[in-house]
Amino acid sequence: MNAPVAPDPLRPWPDTVGWRPISPRYFLVRLATLALWVVVLALACVVAGVLWSAWFHLAAVAVLAAGAVRAALMRRSIRAWGYAERAEDLLVRHGLLIRRLSIVPYARMQFVDVTAGPIERAAGLATVTLHTAAAASDATVPGLAAAEATRLRDRLAALGEIREEGL
Repeated sequence: MNAPVAPDPLRPWPDTVGWRPISPRYFLVRLATLALWVVVLALACVVAGVLWSAWFHLAAVAVLAAGAVRAALMRRSIRAWGYAERAEDLLVRHGLLIRRLSIVPYARMQFVDVTAGPIERAAGLATVTLHTAAAASDATVPGLAAAEATRLRDRLAALGEIREEGL
C-alpha cells in the first residue's frame, strides 16, 4: 500500500496556477544598476587605496568579483519572479534559495502603486506594488512592461473596489 505523499514545503508554487513572467528586459535594468554600483564602489576603493593604504586595492578587486558573481546569478533570479491573477487574489512568487509566495486578497488591498525609476523608464518597464493594511503582506511585481503595469493596476483597483463594496 502506498503512503500518501506529503506536499513539498520547498516548492510553494501551486502547479495549477498559470504564472505570468516578468519582462526579460528587467535583466538589463538590474544589470545596469549593478554595474553602476560596482563601478562607483570600485572607484571609491581605488581612490582610498591611493590616498591611504594599498589594501583598499584588494577591496576594489573584491567588489569587482562580487559584482561578477551577482551578475552571473541574476538571470536565474529574475526568471524566478512571476505573478498570477486569480478570482479572489493575486499571487506573487520569487526567490531561488529562499522562495517566497505572497497571496494578496483583492478585498484586503488599500491601494496599488506603480513606480518606474529612470533606468526602468528607459527600458519601458514599471513596478507594481500592492499595499494592504498589514505592511508585511504587501506584494511587489517588478519588471512589467509599462502597458502591462497599467493594465494590472487598473484591474487590481477595479477588483479591489468590487470586493470592498461586497463587504
